Amino acid sequence: MRSDYGAHAVIELARRYGQGPVQCAEIAASQKIPEAYLDQLLSGLRRAGIIHSVRGPHGGHELARDPRQLTLGDIVTALEGPVVPHEFVHSPSSDAEGTDWWAACAVRNAWLEAAEASQHVLDRTTIQDLLHQQVSIRAHRAEQPGQGMQPPQPALLTTEN
Repeated sequence: MRSDYGAHAVIELARRYGQGPVQCAEIAASQKIPEAYLDQLLSGLRRAGIIHSVRGPHGGHELARDPRQLTLGDIVTALEGPVVPHEFVHSPSSDAEGTDWWAACAVRNAWLEAAEASQHVLDRTTIQDLLHQQVSIRAHRAEQPGQGMQPPQPALLTTEN
């Protein structure tokens, strides 16, 4: 998934925010992303104004905005397009053959609601939030050496009747 790798790359740049440009090879190595693929993703992020690049021997990539002002939604939209598909928003009520789309309207509305909810979560999740979560997860792993690479398990939720 392009946006997943893109988010990891942007989080790495957020970790180094304000420290100058970071070379593609450094990002690729630290986030375990194939460098050629990462270069494609960075081009998309640059076109979207999420990062800017500096050429030359001391060049690399930097965030174009503060990580507190950049969201996961920005990255997903830049690399994959909008979460709410165009056809859900702008579909006709019937097609050329006269097929009535109202029968499918309930399903379309459910998909639209799910996509809008996803977009809301992505738009409220800042890169700074994700960076803090990543730091917390790494600290937890350091405290729990036997857990390997598994993220901490959330507490079980209980419901009251």
